Amino acid sequence: MTDEELIARAADVVNHRRAGNSEYGQVGAALITGSGAVHVGVCIDTSSGMGFCAEHAAIAAMITAGESRIVTIVAVWKDERDAVTILPPCGRCREFIRQVDEANLDARVILKPGVVPLRDLLPYHEWPS
Repeated sequence: MTDEELIARAADVVNHRRAGNSEYGQVGAALITGSGAVHVGVCIDTSSGMGFCAEHAAIAAMITAGESRIVTIVAVWKDERDAVTILPPCGRCREFIRQVDEANLDARVILKPGVVPLRDLLPYHEWPS
């Protein structure tokens, strides 16, 4: 799967909705695992702050399927005209990706422009033994 196809998969799940004070589906994420499987997810933002990012949802789907190694990951947002914007993972997502599998430091993170390994976005990640 190309990076453009993965971006399109992430964009396909974006479906912004509101329920009371909560919003969900405004950001979509897609990832490719070590086996080549693709998993997607959307964000959930609640008024109490108990929501989660789209990357977390895609990672949860991956873990549910029995995998932990991410080869490539991307998150996107669409505006009211359906124009797609690639979003960098927030700090919480960067650390979550790393903690799910240490090998994910080499995961390709699609940004605009270009692609970088997670380790470049999380340079000071090592904790003392």
